[in-house]
Amino acid sequence: MTAPRGFAIDTSVPHPARRYNYWLGGKDNFAADRESGDKIAAVYPPIRIAAIANRRFLERAVAFLAGQGVSQFLDIGTGIPVSPNTHEIAQAIVPGARVVYVDNDPIVLSHARALLTSGPGGRTAYIDADMRDPARLLADGTLRDVLDLSRPVAILLVSVLHFAPDAAGIVGPLLDAVPEGSYIALTHLSKDLLSPEVAAQTDAVNQRSGVDMWFRGRDEIEGLVRGLEPVPPGIVPVAEWRPDDDPAERPTAEQASLFAVIARK
Repeated sequence: MTAPRGFAIDTSVPHPARRYNYWLGGKDNFAADRESGDKIAAVYPPIRIAAIANRRFLERAVAFLAGQGVSQFLDIGTGIPVSPNTHEIAQAIVPGARVVYVDNDPIVLSHARALLTSGPGGRTAYIDADMRDPARLLADGTLRDVLDLSRPVAILLVSVLHFAPDAAGIVGPLLDAVPEGSYIALTHLSKDLLSPEVAAQTDAVNQRSGVDMWFRGRDEIEGLVRGLEPVPPGIVPVAEWRPDDDPAERPTAEQASLFAVIARK
């Protein structure tokens, strides 16, 4: 595996995208990522179930948004490609859909450039950027070339905002940059869905993982989409947002302790 020229991969430090890949059963991760993932699993054993439920939400969300006629997607914190990817789902419904992927891991960049190729009618692009600097992201020439920000855009922030101390400082500028008719889809870790015993160990999760995470309550997540129109069923546990699988196979809220919401501007 070779990183693009000018990018360095520090395999000694765990990265959320590679750790997520490990939980999903992928092979694009290193010892530090697996060690970090195992330490979190020791505190919260259902983490792999949660990762799969989160990925299923992404697939359902993109299909829903494309079904509403959305043809532009900004997928922030995309992670290492896992089929079906955002553009594959969107372009199956809207062949001309355009997707810009954003991440800050050189391995993700390497895979994205090789694998995230658009269908003939649409476009895809990848930006190496940090969501914690939304102004720089929104000013990126590639983003502006692929997406028309005068037309509705679906902003995807799936399982990434809990890695930022200031989630509102990310969501606000992104929503300000897109017009009415745009959507935001997000998932977020929350103590509210955990038992008191497990919730009390969230500080230990941060200490063991090597990557800081901020567990926000439902009210804080609601604040991120205040002023928008939530799509029914609103803010719910991730596995309960319009599930298309057998309810008997649906994980519980504690097993997949993320809230999910899609809201329209």
